[in-house]
Order: sequence, then C-alpha cells, then structure tokens
Amino acid sequence: MKKKNKKNRKKTKENLKIVNPSEKYDASKIQILKGLEAVRRRPAMYIGDVSLRGLHHLIFEVVDNGIDEALAGNCDQIKITLDNDIVSVEDNGSGIPVDIHPTQKKSGLEVIMTMLHAGAKFDDKIYSISGGLHGVGVSVVNALSELLKAEVYRDGKIWFQSYKRGKPDADIKAIGKTTKTGTKITFKPDTKVFKKIEFNKEIISNRLKELSFLNKGLKIDFEDTKTKTKERYLSQGGVVDLVKYLDSGRTRLHKPIYFSQTQNGIEIEVALEYNDSYTVNIFTFANTINTHEGGTHLIGFKSALTRTLNDYARRHNQLKNNLSLSGEDTREGLTAVVSIKIKNPQFEGQTKTRLGNLEAKGAVESLVNEKLSAFLEENPRYSNIIMNKVLVAAKSRLAAKKARELTRRKSLLDSETLPGKLADCSSTNPDECEVFIVEGDSAGGSAKQGRDRRFQAILPLRGKILNVEKSGLNKILSNTEIRTLISAIGCGIGEDDFNVSKIRYKKVVIMTDADVDGAHIRTLLLTFFFRFMKDLIDAGIIYIAQPPLYRVKYDKKETYFYSDEALQQFLKSKAGKKYDIQRYKGLGEMNPQQLWQTTMDPEERMLKKVTMEDAVEADRLFSILMGGEVGPRRKFIEENARYVVNLDV
Repeated sequence: MKKKNKKNRKKTKENLKIVNPSEKYDASKIQILKGLEAVRRRPAMYIGDVSLRGLHHLIFEVVDNGIDEALAGNCDQIKITLDNDIVSVEDNGSGIPVDIHPTQKKSGLEVIMTMLHAGAKFDDKIYSISGGLHGVGVSVVNALSELLKAEVYRDGKIWFQSYKRGKPDADIKAIGKTTKTGTKITFKPDTKVFKKIEFNKEIISNRLKELSFLNKGLKIDFEDTKTKTKERYLSQGGVVDLVKYLDSGRTRLHKPIYFSQTQNGIEIEVALEYNDSYTVNIFTFANTINTHEGGTHLIGFKSALTRTLNDYARRHNQLKNNLSLSGEDTREGLTAVVSIKIKNPQFEGQTKTRLGNLEAKGAVESLVNEKLSAFLEENPRYSNIIMNKVLVAAKSRLAAKKARELTRRKSLLDSETLPGKLADCSSTNPDECEVFIVEGDSAGGSAKQGRDRRFQAILPLRGKILNVEKSGLNKILSNTEIRTLISAIGCGIGEDDFNVSKIRYKKVVIMTDADVDGAHIRTLLLTFFFRFMKDLIDAGIIYIAQPPLYRVKYDKKETYFYSDEALQQFLKSKAGKKYDIQRYKGLGEMNPQQLWQTTMDPEERMLKKVTMEDAVEADRLFSILMGGEVGPRRKFIEENARYVVNLDV
C-alpha cells in the first residue's frame, strides 16, 4: 500500500505560485473590466457555479423579473418554454421601457440588458416589493448566453433587440403592432461557459410550483417541447395550499391555521399545521425567494411559537412539575410556511439564502404572538390537539435526555460500547479526513484493508438502520447503529445540539452494495441525514460512492465499468473478441486492492455529491416514500413505475 500513499501525497511545490520578484506592482497592473466582461470572467460569483445549479439559475433570474411584475400588480400570467437548450420566458406585465435613457443615451431595454446594477427595482416608487434587488439578474443571463432575443410588447408595438454574449447586434427597433403588454426573453446558454447544457425538467417545474403557491392567483405555464408536456401551476389557496402539499405524505392532525397582516410595512403570511410525524418542516420565503438558511423572519416565528404555546399551557394549568416547553417540543411534527414581502430586503449574497433585516424579526414575532394566541383561545378543539402533541414531545425529550448524552462524541468514542467498530484515520485534521459508511462486515473488512489509513476512516454498519421518518427522538437515540453514526461524525444531533463546525470528516461517503438492499440502506441513511443533519447536505459534505457494476477481462487486462451504457459501448467495439464479464452486486466481491482502485482512490474514484436543489420537493418525497402513509406511496409508485430503468429482482 506504500505506492498509493506516495501517489496521493500532495507536493508542496505544485501548490506554490512562483512570483517574479522583478515584476513591479503599480497602477498599470490594475485591470478594469468593461460592460459584462466581469460576469464572463467570474460567472460563479453571480450564479453560484457553472454546472447544473448555475445553469438553472439563469431561468429563475428571468422568471423572477415576471414575478416582480406580479408583485407590483402588473402581471397575472408567466409562460416558460423549454426547447432543448433554448429557453423563453414571457410575462404579461408592463413591459421593459424602450424609450431613451436620459444619461446613457440608449434604450431602457439595452441599459437593463447590458449594464450591471441597472433597473427600476432600486426605486420603490415602481417596484415597492421585489426579489431581484441586486439589479444584476437579466444582464447576467445576457452575459452568459451565446444568443439572447428580447421582445417587448409596449405602447401598441412589438420592440425587438438581439444580443450575442451580452453585446447587442443592432439598435432596438419596432417589428410590428400588438395590443398586449409584457416582455419575452429567449436565450441560449453559452457552451463556452457551462460544462454541460442539459436542463432538468423536474428542477424547473418544482421551482415554478413553489412560486405559484407564493403568488396566489398567478398562472404559470410550463411547456417542454422535448417531452411534449404542458403544465399549469395555479394556486388559489397560496401558502395554505403549500402546507397541504408538503404534508401530502403525512397524517395531518388538523386543518391548516392561517393568518396574515401587514406589520410596519411588511406583508406577512403564516400557515401551519401539526402532523403525526416527529420531524420539523419550516419553510421561509422573502419576496418569494426561498431563504434556505432562514434568517430574522424564521427567528421571530420560532420565538413567538414557543412563547405563545408556553403562555397558553400555563394559563390552562397544563405544565406540571415546573415543566417548560422547549423550542424543539413546540416544533415536533410541525409543518409551517412563513412568507414575507418587504421593501429593501437584505439577503446574504446574490444566491439569497438568508434574510438579515432586523425589522422582520419583530414584525413576524408580534403577528404570531397576537394571532396564534387568539386562535388557541377561540378554537379549543384545535388547542387540545396541539397541546397534546407538544406535551408528549416534551415528555419524550426528557426521556431522551439520557440517550442524547450518550451520543456526545467524547463519552461514546472513549467507551467500549462502539458496536460499529469505527476504524479511524490517523489524521486529526477534518479538512483532509473522510469516513466511509459501509454496509456489513465483509465490505467493511475489504475497505479497512484497502483504505489509506492516513485520511480514510471506515464505519461498518450491521444491517439496516432505523427509518427515522417513522420514529421519535427517544427511539432514534436508542438505536445502536444511529448512536454510533452520530458519535463518529461528531456534530451532535437535533436543533439545539447540532454544530457543523465540530465535524470530524469533511467527506462523509455512503458506500453500499449495488443491489436492492444496498439502495434501501442508502435511502435510510439519506433520510437520517436529511432530517437530522441537513446542514451537512447544504455544506456539500455528504457523498455517495460509485462502485463499478462490471469488471471485464480482456487481453490479460482488467477494465471496470460504472454503467450499462459504458459496458455496451465497450462490447460493441470488441465484437467477436474473447472477454470475461463479472457483474458486481456486493462490495465484498472485490478484494481490498480492487476496492481501493475502483471506489476509494481519490485519483480514480467517482463520488456523487448529495445536493438539495429543491428542499420543498425533497421534504415531500421523503415523507411519501419513507413515512407511514401507504396511500401516497402507492400512488407515487404507480405514477413513476414507467420511469424505472434498472430493476433488481
């Protein structure tokens, strides 16, 4: 194994940039990027990355312009058409201005399409509420498109201008007459920027569905010419419909509670309901932007919920022995949506994942305190259901306290009761360490022998872990395999105890067999991470190993294939020739050296990073597939069975 250690050892010289000492650093070395050149030089700064996420971000930036028109009351329909690698987005809003800008001496359309930080959203006289306040959206799309066409329907005319990589082909011109108003943007992403241009219909439809819930009465049409499908998203119930949608795979304990009001100029909508699960599902939005990391509006909601339920319980003598409800108690089994519309939202970065407006906390907190307290007093039947739920959660929390203490890293790692027999790595630097979660002792043995002990740890699990979707915290923390998993990772568990900064490994790799049991174990592990360590997914720490499916012996050589397509392509090129094929179903079928070469060697392996492009849809699917309700799961299987490619029987 010495060879591999040497192979993976990073050379210091390769990481150093040699600077010529004779080079003088003065003003002449300062570069000024004109127009949209900065976007093309550093696209990830504006859209996150140049892979799948960034590619779809282009669509959503254009759609958000239509959403802003809807928020201003100017638009009630948006149409998105996907034609292979060409996208068009049309709204029936007021239309981008086409008159000459007073200082730039070019049309308003060209200013918006070719200049960063240009738009009417900085002035709240036109758009009092908007999601795209950075003013870089459509201009960034233009910069990163090899072709973009803009049609504006305004003043009885159809105005047109086209661009190539952000630069206009010609001046704006009128090409016809019309009675409608609005804007249509058609663009083709630049192949020089994006690694692969292949749009995912599900990613698009999930976001559009989410937007329809957040914009009550807005018609959103989506057409995919490739699959010849047309869909319309229209919600009359708004966030109440969204809560129902989220809980479609769970047993709801009551109808959604809804209240809305404008507090200090902030429009607030809250919908919530409790179900019979043990998971917390709170989704927050600011100006229709999904704030995945929460922010001040989430803090205000949580604080008010805990205070209101504690006050109600004390007034009605429901708290015994000085018991007090914790935040976790009041949120167990809760599904809630908090949507606010606020002037001048302060988002963290262009990706808008966390809200920072301090005034939002007080406004949401005040509304929830007032409205929820009144609701509980006026609806005793609902109040009894909710209080029974949170009081049971409180009792379970106290019962789980001892089990929780056992999960703390120090006590468990120092104890002699580690059933998983973690084979740790010698390095203590989390940034260079990774742990492989392996099913069974057989695969665990091969992995331990084949690994690089310096930075690779092995954690074998015996059998299938508990399905956390159908279990309470007390039962979860009593499960031996889950306790071992928590202690090995080192971050703790639960809202109050979890701390991602304490992680022991910056890569947590799920490595299971390529069969039905392996897929089931992988799903159970992903459910656990999604429900109790979602921050690890957001941080890009969870991975899935890709062991080979086939080994082919040919001309005294061994070649490994990771898909049926790759194997068939190889076999076609070797037709008539003699070869021997082995189909791998279990990791234990490979010897340590083979496992290292194909699945664990950082120089050769393939890992799939687990991401969460759409948290709303992910939450719903986990509930349907892993929850206790049989009906929704059966319906999902019936509707999606035709898409199955590989069936292991």
